[in-house]
Amino acid sequence: MDNFRKSKSPKSGRRGAMDGIIGNDSPTRSRRTISSSSNRASKAKEPVGRIGSFGSSDGFRPNKQSNISSNPKTSTSRNPSRRDDGSIDLEMPEMTSRSRRGHNDKKNRHIARRSASVLLTLLILISGFAFGKVYLKALQIFQGGGGAAALNENVDPSLLKGEGDGRINILMLGKGGDGHTAPDLTDTILVASINPIQDEAAIVSIPRDLYVKTPDNGSMKINAVYATAKSEHLSNTSYNDPNRERDAEKAGLKAIEESVQEVLGIPIHYNAMVDFAGFKQAIDTVGGVELNAPKEVYEVMWLEGQNYALNVQPGWQNFDGFRALAYARSRYTSPRGDFDRSERQRLILVALKEKILTVGTLANPIKVNQLISDFGDHVQTNMTVDEMLRLYEIGKDIPSDKIESVGLADPPNDYVHTDNIGGLSVVVPKEGLYQYDEIHGFIRNKLKDGFLADENASILILNGTDYPGLASKTVKELKSFGYNLLPAADAPTKGYTETVIVDLRNGENKYTKRYLEQRFGTNTVPNLPDSTINAETADFVIIIGQNEVSRLEN
Repeated sequence: MDNFRKSKSPKSGRRGAMDGIIGNDSPTRSRRTISSSSNRASKAKEPVGRIGSFGSSDGFRPNKQSNISSNPKTSTSRNPSRRDDGSIDLEMPEMTSRSRRGHNDKKNRHIARRSASVLLTLLILISGFAFGKVYLKALQIFQGGGGAAALNENVDPSLLKGEGDGRINILMLGKGGDGHTAPDLTDTILVASINPIQDEAAIVSIPRDLYVKTPDNGSMKINAVYATAKSEHLSNTSYNDPNRERDAEKAGLKAIEESVQEVLGIPIHYNAMVDFAGFKQAIDTVGGVELNAPKEVYEVMWLEGQNYALNVQPGWQNFDGFRALAYARSRYTSPRGDFDRSERQRLILVALKEKILTVGTLANPIKVNQLISDFGDHVQTNMTVDEMLRLYEIGKDIPSDKIESVGLADPPNDYVHTDNIGGLSVVVPKEGLYQYDEIHGFIRNKLKDGFLADENASILILNGTDYPGLASKTVKELKSFGYNLLPAADAPTKGYTETVIVDLRNGENKYTKRYLEQRFGTNTVPNLPDSTINAETADFVIIIGQNEVSRLEN
């Protein structure tokens, strides 16, 4: 594990270099090395933006004060008396030390009450300001607008729009941000897919150089889709429009969501955008992350205005924000280039998730406030705060060994390859440009709908037409969504003009029923229309009608 220390001058060759900043002139290179977690803990002061020791509880600690003495109340008054000449004596007797002490106690209590009132007022004002600041930052981060039915408990089937809604799919985008060349290019494109039914998840990487077709701006690498749509909106909007920047951001996110949905064949329920500064801050705020590096990575790169030598050896490694950013961006010395980089990005996300859940960051309001305050200008999502907290409740029950790392170029499931279009090096599907059927089948089965997996209802498809192979085509389509299909067959009789769905379990498999009704545009019936049909062990029997011919041909 890297530690802050003075290093001897390296010998020639890269093997002698450790992680660090490479000096340009000095013969002795000044290296930026990463301190271990124990070194961080021993520092007297934490960096700005860092949360302190995660081993100690957060909150207010009462000051230890001496108890106020509880002397009996001493009265300094007396009944008036008359002098010998008949006049009234109004003079007070001299205060004894005991009576003076009682008087002072009363005065002190009055001062204490006034001081407490002042302090309470200040506390309310400060807390109100802090809450207001955090609230405004939270509005900036958690903008809302997305929606996933699977975030709810006991989901009403009517809320499901189609297969895939039994998961929570979050498009996670990383960009350079202000101060970087091409600040809006999304060089990190990941989909985090959570299955709350079986408590499992997957992280899917999409190559940034994947060549896609967009509805409005032609063909381009997918990492330029967001930036292009955003720029297009800005150029067509008046500078006087107060919502110009916000709407441009939404236009960019909508465009890349549509592209990702087309490529993967699954719905995107939420998105989250983070720039480099936010990424580094996230890692540093939780005290760094640890991950098991599968292979050596060495690369000298220009990062954040400085030359940096990234040197990662196989095995468990500790990463602070700067080193994690370098690891996530490195690709030029990797055998598979961007594909290897995508794998490293997935590793960091899993490590960050593990660290956050281990230290309970999202369960601690103080830490949440710290995160929100630090990240307001660097992170945004169309989740709400409540949705984020619900996602935390789901995510903390998913162990890291139940988070699968999925790539489109990882053998044996390699569905894309590098190609050249008009002199531009791009990534395209192996089945053909803009052809995603094979990718759809792979991803939908990897990210199987949680409700379909839970019910696992068996389905028998019968061809009720004279169109050959119609049942087999339907089986292939439904299998791509993870349905449990029995071998297809022909119906005993033909001539079905409309598709018929028979629910033989009387609504027991309510989610499968909902999906099938939506897919085929008809309601289920409880009984078979032909008594000669052998339903075998099927929970549903679907007799394909003539109305499906044109759809399946397209």
